[in-house]
Amino acid sequence: ISIDTYKASVAETALDLGADIVNDISSLSFDQYMANLVSTRKVPIILMHMQGSPQNMQLNPNYNNLINDLILFFKSKIKIASKAGILKNMIILDPGIGFGKQVEDNFEIIRELKQIKAMGYPILLGPSRKSFIGKALNLPLEERLEGTMASIAVGIINGAKIVRVHDVIETHRTVSIVENLLGKN
Repeated sequence: ISIDTYKASVAETALDLGADIVNDISSLSFDQYMANLVSTRKVPIILMHMQGSPQNMQLNPNYNNLINDLILFFKSKIKIASKAGILKNMIILDPGIGFGKQVEDNFEIIRELKQIKAMGYPILLGPSRKSFIGKALNLPLEERLEGTMASIAVGIINGAKIVRVHDVIETHRTVSIVENLLGKN
């Protein structure tokens, strides 16, 4: 069970109630106590990339070199996590599909995921029903299943170890076939 919060007090309560993972969209930036909490509790932390804040992330996201910028971002956040005592095997990276990204940025991240994988951390990918799929296919939220499954399949092929989804049964089937094709089953 993962708690999705950037507030240490919320994460602490959720961990007390049985949560196992902290998913921090701010990557330890919005709450100065989060890194210490995660370190003390010895739980995995998902460090997600986001340009800006939830309030302004989509105003005009741009990058010098998207993948290099993400790698530099993750290196800086991993350094903060390590300094707080969070062990390497407790860190999961999420490139933040849809968080401060333009449509093409999301496709590039999934295409180039191997470069982030080369950092040596598990990668979480969350493309489920995201707007980049809707814009590319001109589809409303409830009709993005095929685009989601394609994104997940390519994401896994390129290094994603964890996927965050809405359509669990369909995703399980897709992942099973991808793993068979890759010889992992």
